[in-house]
Amino acid sequence: MWTIPNFITIFRVLLIPIFVTVFFLDWKWAQELGAFLFWLAAITDWFDGYLARKLKQSTAFGAFLDPVADKLIVAAALVMITHIYASVWITIPAIILLMREIYISALREWMSQLGEQDLVKVSFIGKAKTMAQMLALIGLLSGLEYFMGFPIYWVTLGKILLYIAAILSLWSMVAYTKAAWKTLLNQK
Repeated sequence: MWTIPNFITIFRVLLIPIFVTVFFLDWKWAQELGAFLFWLAAITDWFDGYLARKLKQSTAFGAFLDPVADKLIVAAALVMITHIYASVWITIPAIILLMREIYISALREWMSQLGEQDLVKVSFIGKAKTMAQMLALIGLLSGLEYFMGFPIYWVTLGKILLYIAAILSLWSMVAYTKAAWKTLLNQK
């Protein structure tokens, strides 16, 4: 249980309240620092998986906690952007992304209980959704349209990527459901 990848995953979980608190501080660069902390968590997600494979330190605890940590910080960020932007155009894709995460988690748990977890393992579409979602959240959390006087349009890019993530989210949800459909129908 006490492996380097697991420590990194635990660090990511402990980073969530810090990320949220920093983001809402009454300080000029609070949003940007909050976005940086979210980025740091996203990078550690990739890094802990890489180290677990490279160092052969995969554990049942890590396999459980890693996706939980991801969903917790993403859920926090999605709730935060709906609060910050207070727009139906941000809220709808955020709700789609949250619904998909809950649905897929439940589907994977159910399929695992049936011994059919390989039917709903992470796919390319799921990975593409995650990448678009993380980049969207970083852009939207940062609130940056200009940096040092130069236009960078992070918020605009974040909005576009949020919709791409929502579309990929629905697509992957359909693909995972289709893969599991026969197994789900044959259960009594």
